Amino acid sequence: MRTLILLGLMVLTLGTVALDNAAIADDSTNSHLLPIVGSVDSLQRAQSVGVLLSDNTRDNLSYLERYHDMALNGAKDALDERIRRAFVNSSDPELAIDWLMSSLQGAFLSVTVYDNLDALLQAHPDVVVMLDAHNQLLTQRNDQVEAQFVARFYDANLQYIAKAEGSVHKQVPSVWVHDQAAPQIAAQIEQQQDVQLDALKQFDESLKALIRAG
Repeated sequence: MRTLILLGLMVLTLGTVALDNAAIADDSTNSHLLPIVGSVDSLQRAQSVGVLLSDNTRDNLSYLERYHDMALNGAKDALDERIRRAFVNSSDPELAIDWLMSSLQGAFLSVTVYDNLDALLQAHPDVVVMLDAHNQLLTQRNDQVEAQFVARFYDANLQYIAKAEGSVHKQVPSVWVHDQAAPQIAAQIEQQQDVQLDALKQFDESLKALIRAG
């Protein structure tokens, strides 16, 4: 019972962090680039790539950082360490971005992230990528864990070419309602990371398919 009470306090606190986490935008939102369809043939391994993080991605990174910080410091020294570690590990704010950038770097000659479109255009990369990342983690109000990653590719004239994406949605059984042992609760919480990893692996396959087509 003590574990469940402490877990409830933790998740309630995490819930306050998640209130402003926006849903992922559709294909036309957060991108000022025109959706004029180009040719996937224009994607080549020898190209330079300029990356922009969408507003949604930046907001989601802030959300993950707050969630991760609360997992590290909330109800400190009171919650079972296995449960705390599961919250911490499954909310790593760097995991998805590091993976996505590594995937792009493995597919193209050079990959550079720019703060804004003007700076990117001045650098004249061969390909422009708008990177959109969304994660939704567990709170007392939410048992739907989601991870969705989309890279939209544009040519040097800002004409839309194609996109690589990975998306996984999973409902996780409530971890604070049933009287379960700490290892079981921790294992359920860790599914948050599994969802992220599965979506990232889907993204990898989608990106590889684009490069093969080009």
